[in-house]
Amino acid sequence: MVIGCTRLIRHIGFLKEANGVAGRRGFAVGSKSKKGSKGGAADAPKASALTKEMKSSTVFGANILKDGTDPKILPDSEYPDWLWRLLDKRPPLSELRRKKTETLPYEDLKRFVKLDNRARIKENNALKAKN
Repeated sequence: MVIGCTRLIRHIGFLKEANGVAGRRGFAVGSKSKKGSKGGAADAPKASALTKEMKSSTVFGANILKDGTDPKILPDSEYPDWLWRLLDKRPPLSELRRKKTETLPYEDLKRFVKLDNRARIKENNALKAKN
């Protein structure tokens, strides 16, 4: 019995040492800098070579294709009408509940049903969580 306990204690000690070695984190080796250069001077951002005309006529960073180019900004008449209504304020659920559902436009009625269902689901989940 004593021999079994000592083996167990040695095994636990070995596991702690192995965990200590495996749990340590090393540092990455930095790149060797050239002699005479200062550390941060090489990483300084460079001035943009884009002209004002290019900046005002192109959407930079919108290209998702490898071989594609950034899209040009078009006149407002070239974009669909729904695009200009995306940021319009829509009525919240409390305001939609105060109105009669028979007089609501179709879009507001769809929004009311969606928000009402979401509120009921949240309420039911909260009641179940309490139990």
